[in-house]
Amino acid sequence: MIRAKIVGAGGYGGVGIVELLLGHPEAQIACLVDVENVGEPISALYPHLAGFCDLKIIASADEQARRPVDVTFMATPDGVGMKLAPAELSAGAKVIDYSGDFRFNTPESYADYAGRIGKDPKHQAPQLLPEAVYGLTELHRTSLNRKTRLVGNPGCFAASCLLGLAPAVKNGLVELDSLICDCKTGVSGAGKKPNAAFHYPARYENMNAYKLAGHQHVCEIERELALLSGKPLRVTFTAQVVPVCRGIMSSLYGELRPGVKLADLLAAYQAFYQNSCFVRIFDRAAAIGSVQVRGTNYCNLVVDVDERTNKLRVIAYLDNLLKGQAGSALQNMNLIFSLDEKTGLDQPGKYP
Repeated sequence: MIRAKIVGAGGYGGVGIVELLLGHPEAQIACLVDVENVGEPISALYPHLAGFCDLKIIASADEQARRPVDVTFMATPDGVGMKLAPAELSAGAKVIDYSGDFRFNTPESYADYAGRIGKDPKHQAPQLLPEAVYGLTELHRTSLNRKTRLVGNPGCFAASCLLGLAPAVKNGLVELDSLICDCKTGVSGAGKKPNAAFHYPARYENMNAYKLAGHQHVCEIERELALLSGKPLRVTFTAQVVPVCRGIMSSLYGELRPGVKLADLLAAYQAFYQNSCFVRIFDRAAAIGSVQVRGTNYCNLVVDVDERTNKLRVIAYLDNLLKGQAGSALQNMNLIFSLDEKTGLDQPGKYP
């Protein structure tokens, strides 16, 4: 049985992995750690867990928090994981970090990311960066294995954009200088902490774009697409928040290379994801929206061509708290412990 510690258990990312681990046949929750609500049962914060998980949240200094575990989920803000990961790894735990602390393999690439979120560009554990695996399973499945100690979970927007564009970029079907990512997220993407901009009267019936000067997820999108294409590239990225609780819809565009038809694209996408159980491909006729992935680890891709403008058009849907966060983390845990990656995740969600 895999013993799991969750650091940052009181946030949306923390409760998300709690929910998933409760249904996992090969894992159990060893302890829940946070800096807030210490001493309270997590079911007091999230009453839907009453009777399912009533473990108390403990401080990191608590003796129980220092007991050996097999895996530590860092559901923590940027800058926390890099400080805690060395001790967790030294104690024998594998670490899956939700933040951007370990999405990059060099101090220079991390510094670019950190500058976009106003963090110190100096990484606190640079010696660990070379071994960190970028945890978008569909692109790095072969690197996620029993030897893997450290995983940097992908950003939610990045997951949708990369899954939506990877086959077209890898197969040279689009012009690399023409990629556009037009992305919308639900309010839960901002996390649990209260914020005036997300107060109900401010959010209700309101949509807006944000971080137009440069969103941090662009760093990983461009890095991963460059690895697939073998060439450096830039994307035009716009993040928007819409008044729904959870879900991401990313509309992705690119100029098609001469002679590329819709049939070519569909064939390329089906082949690229033939062994990826959580990516589903649909054509333009499919009645697909965000509700079909809500509460699941699936990413649904509608693959299309605008014949009038010769543009690739892919609509990517995923749940920002599942495939964009906790679900992806559990999928990675399964692989680095040599389990079927669907374990604890293979469910259809709820409708309506």
